[in-house]
Amino acid sequence: MPPAKLALATILQAYTGVSEEEAIEATLMDRRWQLVLDCLEERRAPFSKGTLVNFRHALIEHEFDRRLIERTIEVARRRGGFGPGRLRAALDSSPLWGAGRVEDTYNLLGHALRKALGVIARQQGRGLADIAVEAGAGVLRSGGSLKAALDLD
Repeated sequence: MPPAKLALATILQAYTGVSEEEAIEATLMDRRWQLVLDCLEERRAPFSKGTLVNFRHALIEHEFDRRLIERTIEVARRRGGFGPGRLRAALDSSPLWGAGRVEDTYNLLGHALRKALGVIARQQGRGLADIAVEAGAGVLRSGGSLKAALDLD
C-alpha cells in the first residue's frame, strides 16, 4: 500500500471526523473518497482497518503526524480555494493531534475529568487538588496517567 494513499486517507478521516470503520466504508461507498484515493469502482477496500491504524501509529511514533498536518496546511494556504483555518480546525481536533492521538479510554476520561474539575476549581478560586479530593477523585491530583494511578491494564 503506497504511504501517500494512506496519508490521504488519514487526512480525509481527520477532516470528516469518521472512525476507521467509517473510513473503510467510505472507500467503498463514497465516490468523493474513491476519487481522492484513486479507487473508483473497486469492489474491495484499498486497505484494511488494521493497515490504517498501524499507519497512523507509525506516523505518530516517528512524529510524522505533525509534519503531515503542517504540510497539508502549507499546501492549502499556497493553492488557495479553501481556507487553511478550517482545515487546521478539523485536523487539530482529530485523533492525529494532541493528547487523544494515542491515549486509551481511561486516560482520555481522566483528562476530561481533570479539565472539568479545573473549571470548577477556577470558578471557586480553589486548587485542583482540593476539588479533586472533595469530589472523591483524589487520584487525579498528580496530573499523570489515570490508568497508571489506578494500576489498571
